[in-house]
Parts: sequence; structure tokens; C-alpha cells
Amino acid sequence: MTRIVAVTGVVPPHRYRQRELAETFATALRLPTGSGRAVLDRVHASAGVDTRHLALPLAQYAELSGFGRANDAFITAALELGEQAVTGALAQCGLTADAIDLVISTSVTGIAAPSLEARLAGRLGLRPDVRRLPVFGLGCAAGAAGVARLHDFLAGHPDGVALLLSTELCSLTLQRSDGSPANLVAGALFGDGAGALLAVGSGHPAHAAHSTHPAHPAHAAAAGPTVVAARSRLYPGTEHQLGWDIVDTGFRIVLGAELPALVRLHVGEEIEGFLAAHDLKPGDIAAWICHPGGPRVLDALAESLGLPDSALELSRRSLAAVGNLSSSSVLHILRDTLALRPPSPGAYGLMLALGPGFASELVLLRW
Repeated sequence: MTRIVAVTGVVPPHRYRQRELAETFATALRLPTGSGRAVLDRVHASAGVDTRHLALPLAQYAELSGFGRANDAFITAALELGEQAVTGALAQCGLTADAIDLVISTSVTGIAAPSLEARLAGRLGLRPDVRRLPVFGLGCAAGAAGVARLHDFLAGHPDGVALLLSTELCSLTLQRSDGSPANLVAGALFGDGAGALLAVGSGHPAHAAHSTHPAHPAHAAAAGPTVVAARSRLYPGTEHQLGWDIVDTGFRIVLGAELPALVRLHVGEEIEGFLAAHDLKPGDIAAWICHPGGPRVLDALAESLGLPDSALELSRRSLAAVGNLSSSSVLHILRDTLALRPPSPGAYGLMLALGPGFASELVLLRW
């Protein structure tokens, strides 16, 4: 089976408290004191977010006069964060960049052609014949989906090494003249960050080397789980609930108010069915690596599955510390799980994320 041998999560250096971001957003929207400002303040206060990191210093966002300039800023910052994430992952497990056979790079917050991993190839030292798969459109689900697709590749290439790179700079998509409820929620929830995950096939020497926790605590993140199975699911008739509308100023968020209800209606049952196929129940899962879509989505998942408060604590902690990082969030939460709450050998974990489609991605892990 595929083994995860390293995972990193990185954020830009520009860190702001939620109150400061609310003030700046209100000024950009020209919201006077009154009902509109009260709504914005309530949304920011209830988002479950304390601080976030942004790709640029806060004052520079006013200079982004159009989609072109915002996307240029995306490419520059994404390359810096992506390089940092990948070099950190390589250092964790002792592999070199020229050992990587496949790179899946995912982002839904900017466009680059050549894609980000192609631009990073020379800087990182990737082989000229490395397989590349840039992904756009899976949104927040792409972190979990990327792990599943690495697993698919490595099942057919058991001696191989595969890299997942997620780079999401959500702040550069924010529409500063849009006072819609969806944009207010996006302005309160999303942050910027990147993550990288390295995995090897069952025949690679690193598979056995990282099958037990190493003695040195500095390398604890390298003691990763194996991937047991994965499942993707589209929920018909829900396409309008989540995604982007592409407008002259860039990406305008589509964020349906019915998402928590859809989670209760569909996702809990989907998770239970997936686990049952492996003779498991939600209570058998020791580690929940759950994308923090927002407090209401996390509440809906916990209620539908009957989970204790502790099950999604690391997801809520990540949301509070850095916000919703789209596809990068599950990599940050997996990193935190390995560092703070490593499961016992033999224990199961479930990585899960939701994205446009409306869709879910599930990955069953075992330590």
C-alpha cells in the first residue's frame, strides 16, 4: 500500500487578527455604520477564525486593480510558498527531488501556464521526465483527492515516489466591491497557505523505513500512515452550491446557504457507507483529518456521525489559527495530527474534504 512519508504545511509571513481584517474589508466595501456593517461584524465574529496569514501585506491589496495584477501576485507568492513546502517535505524524509516520479499540483485560487510545478521544476531539481498533473476546479476537496490520486498512481508503480503540492492564496480572489452574503462569508473564513505531501509505493525502500515512528522527535512527521482506500462522490443537483463565477474582476465565490443541510443529508451517510465497506464504524476512527469548511459544516459532520467534540478539535484549531486554506487545509491538519496526536500503530484515520460539484472526497488511512 501507499505510504505517506512526509507532509508539510506553510503560511505566508503576513499575519493578521480577525478584527483587523474585518475593519479593512469593511473599508474596502465602503460599509457605513449600520445594518450592513453589523452583518459583516457578525459574520467575522462567528467564523471560528482568530488569525489568518495573507500572501501580501494588507496595505498592498488596494493596489490590485484587476484580475491580471492579482493573478501575477498569485504566481509570485505561490512559487515562494510552494518551494518552501516541497523542500521541507523532502528534508523530512531524506528523499531528493530527482527521486520524484509524479507531481500533482492543485490550486483553485489562481491560474498559471506553465503551471506552478513546471515553474518550480528547475528550482527544486525535479527530473526533466517527471510526470506532471496540474489540477484546477476541485476546490477544497483537492487535498484529499490529490492523496487518492497519488495512491492510484503508486498502486501501479510500487517503486515510485509521488508528490502532492497544494497552494491556495484565497485572499487574492476576494472581491472588494461585492457585498453579497457569500462574499462576506468568504472574507471572514479563507486564508492563504500551502502544503506538500510525499508518498511512496509498497516496493520503495522508504516504505519500510517509515513503517514505525522514528526515534528522533524532529522526524515524527515522517512516520506517516498507509493509504487503505479512497472514494469520490458527486451529489447530483447540487452544482449551484459551491464554486466560482468568473467575472471581469476574477473569481466571484458561489457559496450556498444549504451546504450544512447537504452535509447532514448526504455526507454522513456516505462516510458511514465507505467505512462499512471496510468493516468499520465512525467510532473506530482514531484520527479525523477533516477539512474545516466552516463552523456550521463541522457541526453538521459531527452531529450526523455522532462524533465527540475531540474528534474535530484539530480541524477547529486549524480554522482558528489560519482560516480555511481550501485544498491545503487537510495537509496542515494531517501535519498537526502527526505532530500532536499520532495514532497508535494499527489505528485508522479518515481524511475527508468537500468541494465544488457538490462533491466529497474520502481517504481511509492506517498507521
